[in-house]
Amino acid sequence: MIRAALLLALALLPPLVSPAMAATPHRFFLDDLTSPELRAAISGGATTVIIPVGGTEQSGPNIALGKHNVRVRVLAERIAAELGNALVAPVVAYVPEGSITPAQGHMRFAGTISIPDDAFKAMLAGAARSLVHGGFTDVVLIGDHGGYQNLLEGVAAQLNHEWAKLPGAATLPRAHFVAEYYLAAQAPFNQALRAHGLSEAQIGLHAGAADTALMLATDATLVRADQLTSAAQGAPANGVVGDPRPATAALGRLGTEPIVTATVAAIRRAVSARH
Repeated sequence: MIRAALLLALALLPPLVSPAMAATPHRFFLDDLTSPELRAAISGGATTVIIPVGGTEQSGPNIALGKHNVRVRVLAERIAAELGNALVAPVVAYVPEGSITPAQGHMRFAGTISIPDDAFKAMLAGAARSLVHGGFTDVVLIGDHGGYQNLLEGVAAQLNHEWAKLPGAATLPRAHFVAEYYLAAQAPFNQALRAHGLSEAQIGLHAGAADTALMLATDATLVRADQLTSAAQGAPANGVVGDPRPATAALGRLGTEPIVTATVAAIRRAVSARH
């Protein structure tokens, strides 16, 4: 009798997720949508698309090669969710990383992938044109790596010059380079880390405490915790500039939260200014 009463009580409880929600989960990534689902989303007001740009490069022995790709994907999803009318295109994982022959910069380490500037710009422009052809009106470019920020800005300017000449368009499409995404993780984040007692030498410029903390806050599985000491002791010959040992997910959120907030605000300003 007790078991029957318990089963009855459980049956009367409201479900944790409604059947409708379970059947139609919200998806922000184009990769997860069918073409008809995407058309329905655009018709329903999701006319902004984010092209997240990452990069495949070494980050010492302590962070996996996909750092930029995973980080920008995670944060782009959060940005799209905050905006409420945006979707996220596939991450661009192939970016300029410097000379291959002779190898320079990150190309001196196994796993880094570099493509020419012109190929990078042409790929981004082609992707943006395709997305506009599919119905989007606002294409947002954000980049997790500093080396190509000027190229993103140039592609956006090129597209806007091209689209301004479209004949008979009721709503001219626009491209928006949002520098705030990258800038929020630079000086403001470093200042926050200094306020928590970290030195400039620990914060570093690449794969140090700042970089590692951001990764811990977005996807800790890409951080090799057992390699933090060797990463610090082998720097900079091992590709690390900084000391990752003080990094924590909590410190990383001092960077990820402002990245999302600043980028959402910048996109809203850019989109509203076009009307």
